[in-house]
Amino acid sequence: MGPFALRFTDTIGVRWYGISYAMGFVAAWQLLRWLAKTGRTQLKPELVGDYMTWCIAGVVLGGRLGHVFLYDQFLLWKFSTDVPFWGVLEIHRGGMSSHGGIIGVVVVTVLFARRAGISSLGLVDTAAFMTPPGLMFGRLANWVNGELWGKPLPDAMQAAPPWWSVKYPEEALQLAPTPDAYVAAKHLYAMVYAGNTQAIQDIAALVPARYPNNFIQALTDGPLLMLALVVVWWKPRHAGVVTGTFLIAYGILRNVSEQFREPDSGVFTIGVVTLPMLVSAVMVAIGVAVIIYAKRSSGPLMGGVAPR
Repeated sequence: MGPFALRFTDTIGVRWYGISYAMGFVAAWQLLRWLAKTGRTQLKPELVGDYMTWCIAGVVLGGRLGHVFLYDQFLLWKFSTDVPFWGVLEIHRGGMSSHGGIIGVVVVTVLFARRAGISSLGLVDTAAFMTPPGLMFGRLANWVNGELWGKPLPDAMQAAPPWWSVKYPEEALQLAPTPDAYVAAKHLYAMVYAGNTQAIQDIAALVPARYPNNFIQALTDGPLLMLALVVVWWKPRHAGVVTGTFLIAYGILRNVSEQFREPDSGVFTIGVVTLPMLVSAVMVAIGVAVIIYAKRSSGPLMGGVAPR
């Protein structure tokens, strides 16, 4: 699969990445409507549309800025004469950071809660609960785009890779040892995406089989994370408990899934510990602190997703 669901020019079209974000926002909107209509959040039903608009802005701005500052600072001073002129705005290059998107949603949620006169931490709980579907769709879009590769399988498994392993055609370009080999690999790569069966077989023999990192992280960031939130929020909780649970569960699950992901080239690491692992560890620590604060709170119990 290529990155475009519908292509108009070489660089313009409807991308699967954008569709995945749209699906995530629709899923979040439906969850938010249900929470508001059933009184499981302090947010009034008539404010759901306004709040979702703020959340979309938080995800897009936070996600993009998170990627730029954490992984690709060069984009800050990359300018060109082609649209969109500034590297930061080239969302199709490098994409978004899930950590940055989470921070962006937290910031806009706190601001919106103050404007609406409701509990900031309570509304952040609501935001946390509606986030996993979007994270899952984002990981699936990463797979379609052929990015965020998994680590290679052990050598003993390369001769007969299991059905669930993934091979990335683009890797043939990186492995080409000479300029002539690169030209040949690029031609083969184009034929693969044109659907040539022989080219697919030829390029599959050139690249190693890898762990299906995108599917692993779609599972951990989506269903497993959602399950943890449902279990904790099955009955009403003090404001902040769901937020703390989200941070702890996401941080732990992300560190587990990162064991199968190829580290990003040129990104800060300490031994085998990558930057996403470090950020996730910080999230866990913050989550513990938020839960301790929430437990000491004398405020009312909120929410609860059990049937009423």
